[in-house]
Amino acid sequence: MRNLFRAFLITLPFVLLSCSSDDAMQPVGQQFNGATVTFDLSAVSDAAISGNATFMENEDNSITVEIQLNGNSSGMHPAHIHFNNAAEGGDVALTFEPIDGSSGLSTTTFSTLDDGSPITYAEAVTFDGYINVHLSTEELETLVAQGDIGENDLTGQAKVFELGEKDVEGIMGTATFEERVNGEALATLKLENTPDGGMHPAHIHMNTAAESGDIAFTFNSVNGTTGMSKTNVAALDEGEMFGYADVLNYDGYINVHLDAEELEILVAQGDIGQNELTGDTTSYSLNSVDVAAIMGNAIFKKRVNGETLVILSLENTVEGAMYPAHIHVGSIADAPGDIAITLNSVNGTTGISVTNVSAFNGEDAETIDYNALIEYDGYINIHLNAEELGVLVAQGNIGLNAT
Repeated sequence: MRNLFRAFLITLPFVLLSCSSDDAMQPVGQQFNGATVTFDLSAVSDAAISGNATFMENEDNSITVEIQLNGNSSGMHPAHIHFNNAAEGGDVALTFEPIDGSSGLSTTTFSTLDDGSPITYAEAVTFDGYINVHLSTEELETLVAQGDIGENDLTGQAKVFELGEKDVEGIMGTATFEERVNGEALATLKLENTPDGGMHPAHIHMNTAAESGDIAFTFNSVNGTTGMSKTNVAALDEGEMFGYADVLNYDGYINVHLDAEELEILVAQGDIGQNELTGDTTSYSLNSVDVAAIMGNAIFKKRVNGETLVILSLENTVEGAMYPAHIHVGSIADAPGDIAITLNSVNGTTGISVTNVSAFNGEDAETIDYNALIEYDGYINIHLNAEELGVLVAQGNIGLNAT
């Protein structure tokens, strides 16, 4: 009996230790998972420096963030979480332990923001914020790395639209829209050959570039020195919600202007959304008729929405002249045929006419898409001027009549 009692005393501490206090600390109905989420930190002032920030869930409900920079520099780099996304900017929400430049590492554990408000792991990894890593305490304005986090993180889905050259030779580029976790978009305009020091206003306009339209959305201006502009896209200028999915289907185009005082001078332009070109193209010859040496071609380009961009391009036109143009019913051999579609006049200075074609002439006219247009029984006439429509400068069969 005495030996049995001694054995009980020996085993009692182990029984008590097995009843861990962790169970008491864990909130009822909440299970600790030890989850982690990693956000990318991209290079800013030094292309060689980038990294990531890993958010780790702790059992005591605190959060540990480990920042790792690659391509490190000497010194200590202050780092913070800011409110909002990086394109919009915002105040400091949380201060991290400085990053050691020699190792590129920083580890910070927290359960409140700088103002004392509590934050959980779930709230931290869905936070409306971004991370800035600075060169030094004395040079906070110089960023070495930056990255959106939480709901502003990028999903990896992106759409690129071309921005073609317009009034300034050599300036062209792209507009890239990247989807955020919250459904908004990061818009990056990137242009080549912009002049140092310039600032180029940019907007999304309604309709196609060939039709023109009012401003719907204003981007941050393109910095001529870097050729870059970054803007968060969440709503149109009038307040209507406008996110990544809306951009992909929008009836619009982008204009980038020379400067705020010369908005009429465009440095780049491109159709977006449903007006984007698919790459399907059909070309027709336009031969000289009553005016020797004026000739060219008509290029039909298919849009995502099925409509057609028609570009007339003529050689040897007279500067300042305007040449009316139409698609007629029938073939040249059977001419004259009725006007079916009126095209924008060819500008004699540039030799170019650009028209969006979606329907025949008339208020209640039947629509016509690209596939039907390239099978149409028709021909194009280009006239000397509005007063002398009987004088043809160029002409060509299209659709079924093309050879």
